[in-house]
Amino acid sequence: MRQFFISLLGSIVGFFVAMFLMLILFFGIIGAVGNSMNAKANKTEGPTVLTLDLRNAMLDHGGNNGLFSSDSASLVTIVRSLEKAKNDDNVKGLFIRANSYGMSSQQAEELRLSILDFKSSGKFVIAHAQGFESPSLSSYIAVSAADNIWLQDTTNFALAGYRAEVEFLGGVFEKFDAEAEFIQFHEYKNAVNSYTKKGFTAPHREAMTALLQSLMDTSVGYISTDRHMNEADVHAFLKDAPHSAEQAIGTGFIDRLGHYADARQYAKAKAGGDASFQSISDYGFDIGSGPVIAFIGGQGAVLEGNSSDGSNPFSNNVSMGGDTISEAFIKAANDDKVKAIVFRVSSPGGSPTASDQIWDAVNKAKKAGKPVVVSMGQYAASGGYYVAANADKIVAMPTTITGSIGVFGGKFFLKDTFAKVGYNVESINLGGEYGAVYSAFEPWSQGNKAAYKGVLQNIYDDFTTRVADGRNIPIERVREIAKGRVWTGEQAIEIGLVDYLGGYSEAVEVAKQLAGIDADTSVRIKKFPRDLSPTEQLEQLFNVTADAGANLQALQTFAQSPEFQALVRAQATLNTRNTELRAQLPNIE
Repeated sequence: MRQFFISLLGSIVGFFVAMFLMLILFFGIIGAVGNSMNAKANKTEGPTVLTLDLRNAMLDHGGNNGLFSSDSASLVTIVRSLEKAKNDDNVKGLFIRANSYGMSSQQAEELRLSILDFKSSGKFVIAHAQGFESPSLSSYIAVSAADNIWLQDTTNFALAGYRAEVEFLGGVFEKFDAEAEFIQFHEYKNAVNSYTKKGFTAPHREAMTALLQSLMDTSVGYISTDRHMNEADVHAFLKDAPHSAEQAIGTGFIDRLGHYADARQYAKAKAGGDASFQSISDYGFDIGSGPVIAFIGGQGAVLEGNSSDGSNPFSNNVSMGGDTISEAFIKAANDDKVKAIVFRVSSPGGSPTASDQIWDAVNKAKKAGKPVVVSMGQYAASGGYYVAANADKIVAMPTTITGSIGVFGGKFFLKDTFAKVGYNVESINLGGEYGAVYSAFEPWSQGNKAAYKGVLQNIYDDFTTRVADGRNIPIERVREIAKGRVWTGEQAIEIGLVDYLGGYSEAVEVAKQLAGIDADTSVRIKKFPRDLSPTEQLEQLFNVTADAGANLQALQTFAQSPEFQALVRAQATLNTRNTELRAQLPNIE
């Protein structure tokens, strides 16, 4: 019977391997066809209204070339597409389906900026929401600059402000006799507090309050400008939330009440009765012509190795890999046609090693004569700021979360926890005492704690030195504004961590200026690394080889072995060994 199931498994594996090989050919064919189709789709014929659906989460950049990509465009793709549409005489306007439940404040802010630029060419923007159900202001900010905002009349207008919730697990660990042994540099490096505290420390509360206040002030300013209101009136309206749809239209937040179909028909009539609708994802963008500016994108946690772009259907992981980004910088630096580099960063940080690897790649590109401009996305904090610190110029949106110049690390001591169920681990240590520094079954000795603190001190010193050198700020001043504290872009420009406020488009203009390219000159944007073809993506995803069936069957057998299961348990323990340049980003609603 056992042999029967092994044979059956082999047949099933063989079938799927054959299917994967066929898919390689299939996607290779449709990739070529798709290129020609996209070229056709990117051309508008007659009056056109572009459509943009903000109801689904979007990546900061990329993600549109994957085998299994959704129709949702990334933020940078939308910005570039609207830049193209601004000068397309066939495009008469933009119709947006608003997000009802909340989105990143920075994404909303950069969308707003792009919409304003699109409108400057005389084109209209109409937005429809089936309610603004989230109290957060972000979803509304994304469309507040629209000419007409429609709201379904049976829904709510719940805008109230911003709220941040931070979990504290100190009391939980205490109940289970678990001890969190962590060291932070310094008091504002608040990620540690979630493990060691039961509530806010004074510095933690101070930083979070200031962050939310900055977001609130910026957002209210946008609303008052876009809707021609007094800021005091906006604040009063928000404090009285929630409101009905009728109340929202009565105060100027909403222009019309009606269903989606009605708003869509209104947009079509405004563009001309024979106008057609086209998704902004299908419309695409121009790579441009003229002098070349390289685009290098890094988003998600900073990790050693290769980046992940979220295109793997078995994992939605998105990360900034040290190897991928540094190689991209090397290739861009060696390309004689590249005049400058725009480095888009949207990351809460991560590995100190990978962060410094990317910092070094930026440095080498600068030495090769390529100006580097960082464009900050939703966040560029901790390791995300480390990789940006050496750029010639840094551009951030006012609500970008940045800074968090600090480091933390530690472990959980779980021996007493496991003892509750009779589980015990004993060890034999040869060599230095430091061999036990990451053990979950032995608390830190005074010597190990001091030694580990010294490791973190070195990382913190390197980090602050990198910032001081890259930003040309005295090290004493850097250490005053560091300490692990997060800042918004609006705050960061005041303390010297950021040079300009703006989005991707502003970063391109700054790069042109540094490269000596006239402001009116068109440029070509070249992506590093290039997008993989469908065939290359499939090969990378499944790593299909001629003997894949045999390898998969062997792997199945190996995975059930006691040795492999022990390895899995060991890896789970290793994953608790954290030395992180990572910012705590609370759930802001």
